[in-house]
Amino acid sequence: MPKKAGAASKGKSQDPTPPPPRGPVSVDPKGCVTIAIHAKPGARLNAVADLTTEALSVAIAAPPSEGEANAELCRFLSKVLELRKSDVVLEKGSKSREKVVKLLAPTTPEEVLEKLKKQVEKE
Repeated sequence: MPKKAGAASKGKSQDPTPPPPRGPVSVDPKGCVTIAIHAKPGARLNAVADLTTEALSVAIAAPPSEGEANAELCRFLSKVLELRKSDVVLEKGSKSREKVVKLLAPTTPEEVLEKLKKQVEKE
């Protein structure tokens, strides 16, 4: 029985776009840099605890109630990344420990990763 035309390419993707970069820092479709974060509210001090391939682990010195930890997370990240507070906004996860923060300032994922790595080395 003869094979159907195109059967050889079955299962292969025709999409030429590269896979999204693995890691906590990426770029959204609008061109804004985003950071995947695992928040740990209620800590003694604000600190970047760990930089893994999945998410940035951040300890927050604020209780997880009434959005205090979310506001403190954005303030802390703006300080670490040397951005204005208004340039760091919580995009997803307001009631979860798994969050996504969007950076509205013009920056690159490489610059953000470099600043976060320096912060991890300090602590």
